[in-house]
Amino acid sequence: DELGQLGLDFDSMAQRIQALLEGQQQMLRDVSHELRTPLARLRIALELARKRGGDSSELDRMELEAQRINELIDEILHLVRLSSGQGDFHPASLELVSLLQPLVEDANFEQQRVQFTAPESIHFKGDDKLLYRAVENIVRNALKYSEGEITLSADKKGHQVEIRVQDSGPGVDEDCLDRLFEPFFRADQARERETGGYGLGLAIAARAIKLHQGTIEARNRSTGGLEVIISLPTE
Repeated sequence: DELGQLGLDFDSMAQRIQALLEGQQQMLRDVSHELRTPLARLRIALELARKRGGDSSELDRMELEAQRINELIDEILHLVRLSSGQGDFHPASLELVSLLQPLVEDANFEQQRVQFTAPESIHFKGDDKLLYRAVENIVRNALKYSEGEITLSADKKGHQVEIRVQDSGPGVDEDCLDRLFEPFFRADQARERETGGYGLGLAIAARAIKLHQGTIEARNRSTGGLEVIISLPTE
């Protein structure tokens, strides 16, 4: 009947979407691996050039770009692993304040602009490495796109742990807010090129939060700037 045919159509559509997503992940994985070999050759060539001709600004630039390519490959592979569920996920009892404090200290060692507010302790279950990287990506994104103070806060509300990162930058167009966590999306193409970003940090953060059965959203603040809110279940 018509309902049965509709159900079959939905199943077929879901299978095609799944195949498309798996194909995209495999393509990213294959491209990343294929780039490793020429990148390794480039680094060998750079070392030989340094031994023969010494240091130069051109060789330094080539080495910097090679390092950026290597970082991009690592980010792509990490994103693929998280998206496919193949990444390591080891939840354990955590104390959130002590987890985030080193992150704040590292950020302030580079730029004294991050303020951290939280209760004395917040206990819940999660993967410390994934959560640390997720919050670090958001904080560094805020530092990259704003010049004022960054506020990182954590609190426990009922059965949820809430983490907020607020900046005083220009914010993002409302039409772009929902796309900030898409891989390779750049709200401002020119600014992203200037800062050297790849559009993967927030996507990786979103995948990590999803593995924790949590949510992540971005919104413009009424006083100016962007706010990213992470909500994680405590049970």
